[in-house]
Amino acid sequence: MASATPDRLAGLLGSWRGPAPVPETALVDSSPVPGGVTELVELRANGSAATRAILCRPDGEGPFPAILYAHAHGNRHHIGCRELIDGRPALDNPAYGPLLASLGFVVLCLDMPTFGTNAASENAVAKARLWNGGTLMGDMLSALSAGVSALAARPDVDAGRIGALGISMGATHAFWLAALDSRIAAVAQMCAFADLGLLVESGAHDLHGHYMTVPGMLAELDAGDIAGWVAPRPQLVCVGEDDPLTPVSAFERAFATTRAAYAAAGASDALESMVAPGSGHVETPQMRERVLDFLQRRLSLNSG
Repeated sequence: MASATPDRLAGLLGSWRGPAPVPETALVDSSPVPGGVTELVELRANGSAATRAILCRPDGEGPFPAILYAHAHGNRHHIGCRELIDGRPALDNPAYGPLLASLGFVVLCLDMPTFGTNAASENAVAKARLWNGGTLMGDMLSALSAGVSALAARPDVDAGRIGALGISMGATHAFWLAALDSRIAAVAQMCAFADLGLLVESGAHDLHGHYMTVPGMLAELDAGDIAGWVAPRPQLVCVGEDDPLTPVSAFERAFATTRAAYAAAGASDALESMVAPGSGHVETPQMRERVLDFLQRRLSLNSG
């Protein structure tokens, strides 16, 4: 599968439109938090309907490093971007938005299609997009790319230090987006990384939402290839040893492919991993510690 390229993945996605132009941004509400501000905003890209987003930022002018935070799925379509400030059961505490802002990051999270204020039947939307030659995944990644553009255009953000972070669906979004959008400088992903071909063989693929359906993909590439295209940019992969979505054999196969890509790029030191013993589909305190350390090191927090 080594002959596949990001351009080929973009073609399979059908509806990938990025890297996106800077969206129109409207401030809806803001509230101070210790050491920063939380803002409710609306983003409108290419004349599309407004998308709800939440932004957490530190006090001061910056320029600060930034994080595009991709929210999870969890069959809780009502949560959406509020995960950034409210958290969710699969995440450790406190919520990432105010925490990262207190550490000096600007953090943005958008409602994905079929989530939050965009809540709708995921199956119905995915089927309609497939019938029309697109994919729900392509729509989601395009929306996230607009989020990168919004961050990069902010005067308080260093556009060269924008990372991506997420758990579960958000993790998948984070490394797929980084493979397609080179503006992502570093990726931290949790509880999603596995060889999809092996998941199909075991039936574990049915634990994923229909948003991941990309016709023809496994004939040409798999998750390990996609993560490998992030090289030489830094990437942290965290999984739980007992997570049914990332069984050890599927993680190891995918990671071997990604590791080979990083080695070929002369960037082996840029790829990090953690397998949490006895852990399922949740962020452990040890994962949280690794993620925060990774983001601060790899996005050069002290240089801004």
